[in-house]
Parts: sequence; structure tokens; C-alpha cells
Amino acid sequence: MTPRRWVAALIAHPRHVVLAAAVAGLLLGPRVPQAACWVAGVLLVVAVAGTVSAGLAGARVAIPVALAAAVLPLAAWAAQERLVALDRSALGPWIGHAADSTGVILQPPRSRSYGRTVALVAVRAGPGSGERVLVAVKGPIRARVGEEVRVRGGWRALPEFEQAMRRAGAHALLAADAVTPTGRRRGGLLSAVDGVRVRAERALAQGLPPPLAALARGMVLGQDEGLSEEMTDDFRASGLAHLVAASGANVALLAALALALGAALGVPRTPRLVSALVLVAAYVPLAGGGPSIQRAGIMGVATLVAVLASQPASRWYALLLAAGLTLGLNPRAVEDPGWQLSFTAVLALLALAPPLRDALERRMPRVAAEALAVCLVASVATTPLIALHFGRLSWVTIPANLLAVPAVAPVMWLGTAAGALGQLSPALAAPVTTVAAWPLAFVAWVAETAANLPGANAEAEIGAPVAVAWAAALVALAIPRTRARLAKLSRPVWTGLARRRLLAPAFAAALASAAVLAGPPSPAAPPPGLSVSALDVGQGDATLIRHGPHAVLVDAGPPDGPILDRLDELGVRRLDVLVVTHAQADHDGGAAAVLSELGVGMVLDGRDGIRTPDGDRFAAVAAARHVRMVPAAAGQRIRAGPIRLDILWPRPEPARDHAGEDPNQRAVVAEVRDGAFSMLMPADAESEVLRALPLGPVDVLKVSHHGSADPGLPEVLARLRPQVALIEVGEHNTYGHPAPDTLAALEAVPRVYRTDRDGTVTIQPPT
Repeated sequence: MTPRRWVAALIAHPRHVVLAAAVAGLLLGPRVPQAACWVAGVLLVVAVAGTVSAGLAGARVAIPVALAAAVLPLAAWAAQERLVALDRSALGPWIGHAADSTGVILQPPRSRSYGRTVALVAVRAGPGSGERVLVAVKGPIRARVGEEVRVRGGWRALPEFEQAMRRAGAHALLAADAVTPTGRRRGGLLSAVDGVRVRAERALAQGLPPPLAALARGMVLGQDEGLSEEMTDDFRASGLAHLVAASGANVALLAALALALGAALGVPRTPRLVSALVLVAAYVPLAGGGPSIQRAGIMGVATLVAVLASQPASRWYALLLAAGLTLGLNPRAVEDPGWQLSFTAVLALLALAPPLRDALERRMPRVAAEALAVCLVASVATTPLIALHFGRLSWVTIPANLLAVPAVAPVMWLGTAAGALGQLSPALAAPVTTVAAWPLAFVAWVAETAANLPGANAEAEIGAPVAVAWAAALVALAIPRTRARLAKLSRPVWTGLARRRLLAPAFAAALASAAVLAGPPSPAAPPPGLSVSALDVGQGDATLIRHGPHAVLVDAGPPDGPILDRLDELGVRRLDVLVVTHAQADHDGGAAAVLSELGVGMVLDGRDGIRTPDGDRFAAVAAARHVRMVPAAAGQRIRAGPIRLDILWPRPEPARDHAGEDPNQRAVVAEVRDGAFSMLMPADAESEVLRALPLGPVDVLKVSHHGSADPGLPEVLARLRPQVALIEVGEHNTYGHPAPDTLAALEAVPRVYRTDRDGTVTIQPPT
């Protein structure tokens, strides 16, 4: 674009320039030094001074650019200050201490794997009053959004893998022993919204089987937590997950319904627009207030206000306004995959869908062209983000969305009508939900059918550079002049290929090349020789032993822990052996995830017949993936290339029920050998067990039970004489690990490493 065209664009849209500078500042503020933002502002001033001196522009350009130059660093400073305010917490001194607090549920409680439930809670009374925390408890949380609960347990630092909750404002984890509703609710306007939501939920359940009722709540209210695990997987694999997350489509359909009803009832234009505006504003908190619905609500309100003011509704300005407001509220919103997907999709739809629709209209009806253009553009634009964040791609996304589109509007409109009638009485909604059952069942059928097609949920990983390059290409294509030039340059090529009947092969070759370039990166090469890594998975055990292509993982950390992230960081894609030392969640909790995502040759199972939900889960995954499971017993020798595991404990005995016994006393104790190197791995078995075993000197000791108090440890150390001790323990854990007496005993060891202090520790001993 020539300088004169830039000047013309600035004159035509001065407020866009200032608002874009504010958005840029909010994005850059937390991520670059403040000085860089001031430099950018100075460069803008220099640029406008150059254009003015060249006679290309005057005050009509100088003023908005000067404002933009000032706004950019100020917005960056505001973003930094906002983050300081969001991160301010009084909970630091309480980490590691007992908790007994009351708070209000802010988001619907969600079931996690292994029977755990988590919820975002605003503390009302107790330490951290007024702050947000993540509450996690074994079993269900029987409370709704807006209800007050009493939580007893222990304060912990928020785990690194809970970044979504950190972005939502959580400052700590409250590991709960019990979560009890108090019977009280929050007050004010939000309490009224809670009441409307509860009545709408009950209305949407009238006359519908539970799966369809959950789907109705997802499509109308954005509440996907009620979907079964199977249905959730189907919607993700088919590319229809956006249908059960409140977004721009919900807002557009809601506004269209309100305006159409108002027109049908003869309501004048201004009251009709005002009612639609109020309805859209009320729907945002009703649907959970997530990033996507925030963006859609702000854009919808801005558009309706522009229409009320008889001004042309600028969708680009509305998009910038939505970005500015969401980032102003929380500068970390940009890190949220939902925020990225939402804005990327809308940006692409605004820039690319109209020209594609116009091109398709020459060959098909307008309605079909519109639907196909929207599906194609949104799917293509968000593909790299889906691969980047979720590691998957699906070829069925476009056909599944095209099939489901005709049913979406009926579900939204009928669901809205049912929710409105439900404010009077749930029974009034029954006839409406009975009709809605048909489109709901159709959407569910499309998701299930598409998800079960071959290759519907293919694994695909790309790095951030590929995603950025893709985004840059989309921005370039958004410029009409660029599209025109590309079309002009490519027309002879496409014409020649078509004449030679090479168009299809060329297209296939281009897709194959893209798949190769954007495909999964090559795993990091393992270090030469032997390496032992004590993985930082929080309060739990996970030890990786590698030699060349061979790998053994001993334990997999707690449920929902970062075990997969840690293995991915080290480039591990396959395990020869997974050892599960005993039936406790901080050791076998992540085993199901490892078995689901990695190739595993065999599992050495040390659960000793003890049944737990975690153990049942990973055993089921092992059976489904046909992974051989071998019960652990003393005397076994397991090999993975040059790595050898000699099992020292537990001793074989007649089968019996060990329920009620301490599983630590039956945990697998193994000695790892590789050439001259030796390492003792006792899991949680302490000196009471170890003193009875034939132990000799070793190079490395994995300290028992996260460094808990063990009076017999000095005697064990005298026999082992290790040069290195590894303590696998979680930061700020509530158990007091590692114990002071244990640390004092370990002073006899030359080198002591702790995962709570040192993170993942990797040693490379000579073999």
C-alpha cells in the first residue's frame, strides 16, 4: 500500500488507529520492556512527522497518529499495573497451612479425571478474603454458581499446569477434605442472574433425556460441563465443540430473535433495538462470561449502539473495542486458547468470508455460499491454533459443521423460548423442549457419526513459529490489494495446470507438503549414554531413566499432573517399561494419561491387588491399548536395552486382599543398573522395609516417600553410601515434606537435589 493510501485510510478511520494502538499496548505491556513501548510511540511520531513534511498529510493525520503514539505506551503501562493488581495476594504466608474458609462458587464445578472435582471460588471469610482460589476435592461439589460453600483442607501453591485458572484470577489451590454448602447465596444483580440461569437450566431439562438436556444447556447457555465424556470427545473430534461454548453465533441468533419478535409485535425501532441490547448484555454473564462470549457481547452491544445512533456499524471497530476491553480487564486473556480462537475466527470471517462468498455465489445459491464460506474460513483460520494448543486436526470439521448448521438456529431459538417460559414455570417449557429434541438429536448424531469416521481426530503438532506464519499469511490475505495481486499472479499457473489436468495432483502435493512442514516436530534427541531425570510433577513421584532410544518411567505423578508436559519437554514419545510402584494417587495418578498418549511396551504393576479409581482407570487404558501388564514381585529382572531393573520388594506371597493395609509398605523397591552405574528406587517404602533387604552401595538414591520423617534413614544411608540423593516433592506441600530430620540425615550425601526447589533434575552418570 502506497503512503497516500495509508494516509487516506488514516483520514477515513482515525479512531480505529487510536484504538488499535491501545490494543497493541495492552498486548505488549506485559511482554516487552516499557522502554520498547515508548520507542514504538516515538517511531510513530517520527513517521507522521515525515509524512507531514513530505506534504502527504496534515493535521487530520497528525492528530490521530500523535494520539496513538501516546496511547500505546500508556496502555502498556496500564496492562502492567493491571497485572500487578490481579496478582496481589495475601495468601503467600498461608501456603502449607490448614484452611477453613467460606466462599462463593464462580464457575460451574467441573469433574476432572480420577473422581476429582474443581471449582473457582471467591473467598468470603478466612485468609485471602476477596481473592479467587481453585478448590479441588475428591468427589462431587454439590453447589451451583453463586452459592456459598465452606471449604476445609489445606492451602497449596497453584500448580504450574493450572494456567487456565491462573488466567481466571486464582491465586492458590485449596486442596479440600470437604466442601459443604452453607445454604447462603451471593447478593446483588449477580444473584438475580443466578436465579434466571437456574430456572433456565430446569426449563431446558423438561421432557428431554439427560444427554440431550445437557446438550441443550451447552448450546443455549454455554454449559458444557454436563456433557458425558463420550459426547464431549465426539464434539471435539468432529470439530463441533464450538457449538457447546457460548460465542458470537449465540449472540447474533439471540439479537436476531429479539429484533424479529419486536418487529412482528409492532414494537417501534428504538425500543426494539434497546431491548435487543439489554438482552445481549444480560446474556453475557448468564452464559458464564468467558472470553468468547465477552468478545461477542461487546461486539454485539457496539453494533446495536451504532445502529441506535444512526451511525454505520463498523465491525472492525467493534472487534478492536472487544479486544481492548477484554485485555483491559485481564491482559492475560490473550494467552487463553478460547480468546485466540474466537478473535482469529472473527478476524478471518470479516476479512475473507465476504470475497469467498461472492466467488461461491456464482456456482451455488447465496445461503449455501454463505454457509460454506463461513465454515471454510473459520476452519482454515483456526486450524493452526487447534494443532498448536490441542495437538489434533480433523478433516471432518467442515462437512460436520455444514451438516449441523441448519439445526443450530432452531436449537438456540427454541432453547431461548424454553428458558423464558421457565422463568414462570418449568412445566410451560415442556412443549418447546419436546420440539427442540429433534434438532438436538440431529446435532448429537452428526457429532457422533463424524467423530467415528477414520482419521477424524488425527494427532498433529506444530510449533508456535508455524502458527505465527499462518497468522501472518491470513493478515496478508485480509488486504484486498494483496488478494488481487495473488490472484493475478496465480491465474496463469492454475490455468496451465487445469489444461494439463494436473490441478488435482498439484493440490494433493501442496497438501502433502503443508502436512510435512507443519507436522509434528522431531522429538528431541535423548542425551548420549545414560540419563536419570527426577521429573517435577508436583507432590508425587515420576522418574525417567533413558539410555539411547530406551526409556523406563517409574511412576507417573498425581492425577491431572504435568507428567505429559515433562515427558514432552524431554522428547519422550515411547517407553519400554512403565513401572507403577503402588496404589496411591501421587504415584499412579498420571499412569492412564501416559498410557493414552505414549507407546508403552509393558507395565510392571505394583498395586498388589489393591483397587483404586486411579488404578482401575490406567488398567482399563492398558487393556484397551493391549499393553502387557506384569505383577511386580521380588526376584524379577526387567531389561530395556542396557538398562536393568532388579526388583527387591515386595516378596511373592499367596494372593490375598490387601485392602486396608498401608500400600507404602508393599511399594515396589527396585535397583537400577546400567554398566557400572547403580541407583536405588524405593518409592514410598521407608527404612522399616529397606533394612530387611540386601542393600549395598549405590551411586544415586531416590529418597523414600518424598523425604518424609524416617528415623531409620541414617542406618540405610550408611549401607548405601550414595553420592547423589533425589527428593521428588511438591512445592509448598501440606505434609511438611521433606522433613527437617530427613534433610539433616542427607547432609552426609555430597549432592542433594529437590524437585520443589530445583525443578526437573537430570543427571548423566558415566556407565
